[in-house]
Amino acid sequence: MASNTPAPEAPFHAFGASGAAGTDDDATAWGEWNPTEESLRQQARSGGRHRVVKQRSNFARSSTVLGVGVIAAVGAGGMATAQDKPAVSISLPDLGLPDASELPGVGELISDGDEGADSATNNPQPLTASLALPAQATGTADGSVTPVSAASSTADAGEALRARILQQAEEQQASADATEKAAAEKAAAEKAAAEAAAKATAAEKAAAEAKKKAEEEAAAKAEAERLAKLAASYALPTSGYYISSTYGQSGSMWSSGYHTGLDLAAGTGTPVKAVHGGTIKSAGWSGAYGYRIVLELEDGTEIWYCHLSSMTVGVGQSVSTGETIGRVGATGNVTGSHLHLEVHTAGGEGVDPAAWLRDKGLTV
Repeated sequence: MASNTPAPEAPFHAFGASGAAGTDDDATAWGEWNPTEESLRQQARSGGRHRVVKQRSNFARSSTVLGVGVIAAVGAGGMATAQDKPAVSISLPDLGLPDASELPGVGELISDGDEGADSATNNPQPLTASLALPAQATGTADGSVTPVSAASSTADAGEALRARILQQAEEQQASADATEKAAAEKAAAEKAAAEAAAKATAAEKAAAEAKKKAEEEAAAKAEAERLAKLAASYALPTSGYYISSTYGQSGSMWSSGYHTGLDLAAGTGTPVKAVHGGTIKSAGWSGAYGYRIVLELEDGTEIWYCHLSSMTVGVGQSVSTGETIGRVGATGNVTGSHLHLEVHTAGGEGVDPAAWLRDKGLTV
């Protein structure tokens, strides 16, 4: 970088009043001559030939003047902000200018504590200007510049970041609360729906059970009515008895290996009655059955009365329900007085007499 060295000093000579060059004695007599603008104008009017070395340029400025100028230019240009940057050094080319403090009227602008004091010493410094721009500056309406410190800018940025973080936290919390609320509402709705479904299922089940119970009750009632009607048309074959052997019971005393009827033990001579209206199909001795009567009903069902002691009806005779047709005895293959009762379907198949009587509404 070029340095601004002071211009070589011209040799000093004292001049007399006439303007001619004098001797050292003349200098002593007249004193040292310090030219000023006024004295130069007077010299020019008097026709003097003395001149002062002319400045090559009025470019000399102090760092303070340059700093104020740059700041004013920034304010006039409307610059509002600036980043934190190091100081900018501005250097001027070496123009061979004299030191700023030696120029008439300029030295007074430079304080004793400024860098211009260095220019009055024997160690001249380069004419430079260090400009440190503020971290941030804002323009005003009158073109002035209001600097803002870096600390204030950092504080504002931190406060903005803090506000943004708080806002994001609030938004996230609001979103989490909304999600939790939605989940709670959904769970409550699902629970309510499940409870409603459970209640509906329970109600449907209760209704089905009630319907089934009602149907069963209606069926039972209808069956009772049917049995009542049957009971009016059916009668037990005898009275004063107890069951001594049941249908299907196994034993060696029966030739088939099992009992084919129902034994109602009663005293000899106990009346035997027609269980239902029908026709006497047979009446007489039948081997191991002793005296036997076969009553055929309208549907073809046959009722066998066996081991009778006597018979009071004949073949082809029609009888009504409860009519006496014979008496209990112990004829045939027996061990005691009883009525052996068998029931055969129209196809000839033997069935349980007790079940058949119950189906007719009779309690055996």
